Amino acid sequence: MTTYNQLAGYRVNYLSTDPTLNSGNEGQVWYNSTTGKLRSLVQLKAWAAGGNMGTARRYLAGAGTQTAGLAFGGYTTTNVANTEEYDGASWTAGGNLNTARYVFAGCGTQTAGLGFGGYRIGFGNQNATEEYDGSAWTAGGNLATARESLAGAGIQTAGLAFGGFTATESNATEEYDGSAWTGGGNLNTARFRSAGAGTQTTGLNFGGGIGLAPTVNQNATEEYNGTSWTNSNNMVTARRSLGGAGTQTSALGFGGYGPIVATTEQYDGTSWTTVISLSTARGSLAGAGATAQTALAFGGTNTTPAASSATEEFTSSINVTTAAAWASGGNMGTARNYLAGCGTQTAGLAFTGIAGSNSSATEEYDGSAWTAGGNIGTARRYVAGCGTQTAGLAFGGFSTVTTNATEEYNGSAWTGGGNMGTGRRGLGGAGIQTAGLAFGGIVTVMSNATEEYDGSAWTAGGNLGTARRNLAGAGTQTAGLGFGGYTAGPILQNGTEEYDGSSWTAGGNLNTARSALGGVGNQTAGLAFGGLTTTFVTNTEEYNGSSWTTSTAMTTARLGLAGAGTQTAGLGFGGYTTTAVANTEEFTGAFQTPTASILTTS
Repeated sequence: MTTYNQLAGYRVNYLSTDPTLNSGNEGQVWYNSTTGKLRSLVQLKAWAAGGNMGTARRYLAGAGTQTAGLAFGGYTTTNVANTEEYDGASWTAGGNLNTARYVFAGCGTQTAGLGFGGYRIGFGNQNATEEYDGSAWTAGGNLATARESLAGAGIQTAGLAFGGFTATESNATEEYDGSAWTGGGNLNTARFRSAGAGTQTTGLNFGGGIGLAPTVNQNATEEYNGTSWTNSNNMVTARRSLGGAGTQTSALGFGGYGPIVATTEQYDGTSWTTVISLSTARGSLAGAGATAQTALAFGGTNTTPAASSATEEFTSSINVTTAAAWASGGNMGTARNYLAGCGTQTAGLAFTGIAGSNSSATEEYDGSAWTAGGNIGTARRYVAGCGTQTAGLAFGGFSTVTTNATEEYNGSAWTGGGNMGTGRRGLGGAGIQTAGLAFGGIVTVMSNATEEYDGSAWTAGGNLGTARRNLAGAGTQTAGLGFGGYTAGPILQNGTEEYDGSSWTAGGNLNTARSALGGVGNQTAGLAFGGLTTTFVTNTEEYNGSSWTTSTAMTTARLGLAGAGTQTAGLGFGGYTTTAVANTEEFTGAFQTPTASILTTS
């Protein structure tokens, strides 16, 4: 069998304390005997969706950083003058350019930006330069060579313009001192629609195109030292109209035409490597970011001529990862199965179930032990629940008959709430006491009914796609999650459905079809555990809003258990093995502890 040592070149160390970390530890795995945790150091790279721009456009320019970005100019069906400012979450309008244009270059910051060159319909290639002060643009010194499709780098008082297109590809380089442009050393490869990064004295140029109809995409990389350009190693993917960010020794290139791609590459000062792709393939986009670890991509197009308003944020960091794990918690006072639960890992609530007969017992968990709470008014099993330890909700279930009863808990006692429209048992629940969600279950046949609770009464919602019972639920009334269970037959289900407040749509299937399982979390971070297949199982799975992945198994295989908490801090309790059990287990999801103050990413 291949060992971790053979695969990674490291041994799994057995340590009483975590080591002093540095970038040389990347890929290392160790077991901390004091905490009982298996830990590792990994580099995480990901694109995540940001707020959309107000104006969808392509061939725009960008400047600034991931949390203080600047987008300006571009093309919709005509020249664009709009400026927008990004705060790390959303875009707001800034002052318009004096000269609307597209296929131009930008550099600098959100409060000291620089835009230069470009093309203006009806006026041709531009040499105009404009300076932004955080609210308005003013004219700066003109470029010596009017051109479109050029690249830029640097800051407002020390800018760099290079490449582009006049009547043919340009290799011209110009340097800006805050008022005027002067000639610099020519590029070795004349090209247009390339990307730039770095500063006036440590610039970087990569990608681009040569020729028209057809255009030959380029993968060439060149570095500028303030006087001349030298060739470096080529990009992996040749392309033009791509985005760029970072420095000469740590840059990021993303998207572009070649054809339209989502590919992202990272440069370390010597060579390029392919990393995680953009979520949306597109070209003619803009980029921002002072480093390759926190970049911003925005605008562009993925289906010419349609323009995009999409924004994506790139983050690269080295973190300590702690593996997911279940650990034993305090046992309940009353062993039972087919009970309900709600709350959090440190403030959980367990109620009803089967303890030889129907149970009315309520128990409260404080993170280590259970204590008795006020008994529920109607002893029952196969009930659903939601809410918190001090504002719980119990609904449906079976007493001597299937019931529509609803009860509300205030932290000490239960009182009657509004009855459900359809009494049923083995249903799923989600939400809070004043905004609850009930779905599925069985009356005399399997039900797909959904009902919404407002704190006093239930009203009908959109039906589940698959009628079923003994399913699990998570999330809220407007972002609910239902998964697993079984239909008539019985046929075990792995289907997941997502509720948006009015209707259900299909999500990613569980890896293990099962019923009578536990579920907690929310619509984009769900947790499924335990249940019944052909036997009792310990299987645990985590949901990310589109698919389930297998996680660390529970210690005790069981069905008919309940849950509380979140995907990263879950609680599973009660259930049935060969008898009703009181066992409680606490789940800690895999998590990353950032060590950016210690480590430098490569």
